Amino acid sequence: MNKDQVKGRVKEATGKVKEITGKVVGNESLEAEGKIDQAVGEVQADYGDLKEDIKDAVKKTD
Repeated sequence: MNKDQVKGRVKEATGKVKEITGKVVGNESLEAEGKIDQAVGEVQADYGDLKEDIKDAVKKTD
């Protein structure tokens, strides 16, 4: 697991917490911020996954 995967998944989790907190307290701005954080985290995690896939593919060809 690389740092992009870890950071992305942490960002997703933090975003989910913000979204739920925003829903509970009725803060639409916080809820929206949480959804954005989740999306950003997912992209970063996917990027990290892709890096790992490429790294593994290169190792297999060596």
